[in-house]
Amino acid sequence: MRLRFLGTGTSHGVPVVGCSCAVCTSTDPRDSRYRCSAIVEGDGGEVVLIDAGPEFRVQALRARLSRLDAILVTHAHADHIHGLDDVRPLTRGKPLPVYASAPDIREIRARFAYAFMDSQAGGGKPRLELTEIAPDGVTIGSIKAIAVPLLHGTRRVFGYRIGGLAYLTDCSAIPESSMELLGDLDLLVIDALRLRSHPTHFSVDEAFRIALRLKPSALLLTHICHDLSHAQLEDHCARADLPFPTNPAWDGLEIDLP
Repeated sequence: MRLRFLGTGTSHGVPVVGCSCAVCTSTDPRDSRYRCSAIVEGDGGEVVLIDAGPEFRVQALRARLSRLDAILVTHAHADHIHGLDDVRPLTRGKPLPVYASAPDIREIRARFAYAFMDSQAGGGKPRLELTEIAPDGVTIGSIKAIAVPLLHGTRRVFGYRIGGLAYLTDCSAIPESSMELLGDLDLLVIDALRLRSHPTHFSVDEAFRIALRLKPSALLLTHICHDLSHAQLEDHCARADLPFPTNPAWDGLEIDLP
């Protein structure tokens, strides 16, 4: 199984429009962060997308994406679903399954209403098959994904457990019942917005504390804002001296997993 990060940035992305801070004007390519999204490739060639944000088209072109077998939606905020229209070329052969919570399905159906109504031939629209993810998860070929309930402020959202991978973006708390789903991880990917606290996201050190409870084999941080450069965040991770490899992820990073 392989994980590829399409985007590791916050809802503004980095650089932020109109910002001239040191990170937004950095020449380090790792400081350019599209909105959060990732691809999981299964051992059977399956390709599953986690979230389709506003840059999905350019992310897909950069990753040379030529197929999708399903989309897993963490939640229906704009920075996680507003690229759904751009999956159109990958739905010509058949509708694309999109898995989400029931409330998020309602939001997607309302926001992309044109995609679910009869229209004239030639009116390009994505063919999306919205499906509420079952409590025991969903199997897509060799990929078994289990939804992990999280809190994003007061909003209930999903992370996903896929084999030894847990992908937990946009969260500020993990219910104890969900912690029980996150044992024995090869890789924990978790929201770590910035060093300062935030009402709807983990700070970097809060993410570290969650990781110390879960004890994954490795930790990667995502959903990163422009407060810190990649190099500064690497240094902070090194100084934390956690008992497992700990680093910020970056757009385009690929990780092979058992």
